Amino acid sequence: MMFNFDEVIDRKNTNSLKWNIIDDKDMLPMWVADMEFKSPKAVRKALKERVEHGIFGYSEISDSYYQAIIQWMKKRHQWDIKKEWICTSPGVVPALNMLVRCLTNSGDKVIIQPPVYYPFFDAIKNNGCHIVDNPLQFDGTRYTMDLDDLEKKIDSRVKLMMLCSPHNPVGRVWTPEELKRLGELCIKNNVIVIADEIHSDLIFEEYEHTVFASISEEFKQNCIVCNAPSKTFNLAGIQASNIIIPNKRIRTLYQHSLEQTRIGRLNAFAVTALEAAYNYGEEWLEELLVYLEDNFDFLCNYITEEIPQINVIQPEGTYLVWLDFRSLGLEDEVLNDLIQKEGKLVLNPGHIFGTGGSGFQRINIACPRSMLKEGLTRLKKVVNHL
Repeated sequence: MMFNFDEVIDRKNTNSLKWNIIDDKDMLPMWVADMEFKSPKAVRKALKERVEHGIFGYSEISDSYYQAIIQWMKKRHQWDIKKEWICTSPGVVPALNMLVRCLTNSGDKVIIQPPVYYPFFDAIKNNGCHIVDNPLQFDGTRYTMDLDDLEKKIDSRVKLMMLCSPHNPVGRVWTPEELKRLGELCIKNNVIVIADEIHSDLIFEEYEHTVFASISEEFKQNCIVCNAPSKTFNLAGIQASNIIIPNKRIRTLYQHSLEQTRIGRLNAFAVTALEAAYNYGEEWLEELLVYLEDNFDFLCNYITEEIPQINVIQPEGTYLVWLDFRSLGLEDEVLNDLIQKEGKLVLNPGHIFGTGGSGFQRINIACPRSMLKEGLTRLKKVVNHL
């Protein structure tokens, strides 16, 4: 490999949410969805040059910024987008909140598919709407959408559907057929789809991500696609996201919400990093994907041989793995305490992802192999002491 993903980098005392939130210096955090790898050299070089300029005033977004996004979406996802469709946000989560605010009225309903990325819940509740659960179906091995249940739960008060694609935390990469039926139900019932596709560049070799809006003209006009270079290139702290809205009416509402909050302007480093990542980071990404798949294989082999009480859910995308601890028969709080206190390990407890998450934990495998092995060794210690 050209890039050293085995390098262990000390992130303590860098104001890292993932590392600094833990008081115990012996804790190993494998929870927050950022990576333990340096961002691509091209990105770091571009940021160094921007720093050396020495002046960090207000920034405008140039055509090269939009072209970087347009070219990336065309090359990686075979979707042709137009410059005017691209809106900004410091992150996908702020965008989700603004979209709920500008596309609903208080008391409206928003559908989600739990267990799902937990900020979805707050984006809905904090903006005066009600959550409608359309839980995923789980056969013990694989998750699927329950589209019959979805159809039953759509009524006149449902205004939005939040789609997590690829799905966090269960790792599904939805097929075109699944997305097509979901989209048709939403169009039939005048439900706008917000597609959180932030993990869309992180797809395992046997699978292919389908941009929801690319399926048809009708879908394109009935959805918002949210993505970013943050997960792809480990740039979460840079804060630049792409909110792609082909429908002019919806885009105008979102832009008005941006104006009301005055957070539409990106910082100088966000613009620089995004352009460098999309223009020069693809080779780094290709090697990263190989390393992540090897990490997953390592995790699977280790758990099969050393901790067979845990069931690993095969991810099709993302660098997050969903682990089933239900055979241990422990309450969520007890399981979480054991992992943290006995194992000195921090994972994401499954219950925070909503319905269907109890008894599960989410682990982040975007780390050097040695760190992954250490985390699994600690997990083995916890299970063996039960």
